[in-house]
Amino acid sequence: TRIQPVKAMILAAGRGERMGKLTIGTPKPLLQLGTETLIGRHLKRLAEAGVSEVVINLSHQGELIRNHLVSSGRWGLRITYSYEGESSLDTGGGVICALPLLGDDPFLLVSADVLTDIDFSSLTFSTGKGLLVLVPNPPHHSSGDFGLTSDGQLTAAPPRLTYTGIALLDPALFRNFKLERQPLRPIFDSAIGRGLLVGLRYDGLWLDVGTPERLEDARKIIQQRETKSL
Repeated sequence: TRIQPVKAMILAAGRGERMGKLTIGTPKPLLQLGTETLIGRHLKRLAEAGVSEVVINLSHQGELIRNHLVSSGRWGLRITYSYEGESSLDTGGGVICALPLLGDDPFLLVSADVLTDIDFSSLTFSTGKGLLVLVPNPPHHSSGDFGLTSDGQLTAAPPRLTYTGIALLDPALFRNFKLERQPLRPIFDSAIGRGLLVGLRYDGLWLDVGTPERLEDARKIIQQRETKSL
């Protein structure tokens, strides 16, 4: 069965410390890529993919994100916020905290700090409890995260690909985990051990915008595209 999610969650609560002075007064999701912010680009593309509701988790400088989105239009989306306090719950804890806002159906999960052209509406799974999008390993993450079998099952075995920060997940995946600060990785590893996750290899545009250097790379890519479309 094809699952067309109507809800998405954007992970936006990290401090962005690797960005140095760039994030002293600006949360990383609000860094500019051409005419758009990182998070604005995701919101626009989620709306284009048919998503109607987006949950955004917030922590340090979260009010700045909320104020920016209130003042810059909403792409026709209903946006709700999951506040975690001044100290974030990390990626796994962040999703668990937001579950009451996400409902019972599978939802899209997107990390705010990636640049991609993937068509969110193309993501689907027919077995198990989730789909993770993977890419060939970038130079800064050469060992990868997860293996992928020929029939699309995720494994812990090499050769590994890199998790993009993009997934389609059933909330049931998180039900046996406590609400506490924790990353997504152990939750995914537990599900992989039970054969509950499938993967999709994506060979299009994807960049982890985690450092000033990679932000510059992302800005160059967007600048080239905006110049071409003029």
